[in-house]
Amino acid sequence: MELEDYKAITEGLLFAAGEEGLTKKKLTQLLELSSKDLDNLLNEMIEEYKERDRGLTLMDSQGTLHLTTKPEHASYYKRLLDSPGSTRLSQAALETLAIIAYQQPITRIEVDDLRGVKSDRAIQTLVNRGLIEEKGRKDAIGRPILYGTTKDFLIYFGLTSIDELPPLSELKQGEEEEGEADLFFEKFTEDPFADE
Repeated sequence: MELEDYKAITEGLLFAAGEEGLTKKKLTQLLELSSKDLDNLLNEMIEEYKERDRGLTLMDSQGTLHLTTKPEHASYYKRLLDSPGSTRLSQAALETLAIIAYQQPITRIEVDDLRGVKSDRAIQTLVNRGLIEEKGRKDAIGRPILYGTTKDFLIYFGLTSIDELPPLSELKQGEEEEGEADLFFEKFTEDPFADE
């Protein structure tokens, strides 16, 4: 396999890993490369990402590699988040927010398991909106990020603590409870992030 193939595979692996990223050790195992060969490969990728025509960069955060957007383009990403089409939370984001609010601290994988689908984008949206944040790392394989709600979440819903969330019975899934959750998140459908 040629070097360019390894670069493409590495880029794909880092993209698929998302915010969790991958350690160099894991990459050497997945690519079946030596540490030295991987370092050479990564150094070339870092140099290529420095080119003006590239929108991504390779970031090493405490030994974990991440594929990220370039900081110098941040104003454009802010425009995207602030654009009218981005003001409402999707159903996926609302479901994810409810799970995190009631089960926190919780990992993305645990949210995925409860929802039955991937939640990467929903979690990223909620982090960007300041409704959830990292609450540390779980003491498990890979040390996944734990998420919980923020002070802004509490302020938005007029809560002084997470203990004031409407109770949801674990034993009964009746219409009454669904109604409680719907009422609780009803504010989100009213375009809460629009300028007043």
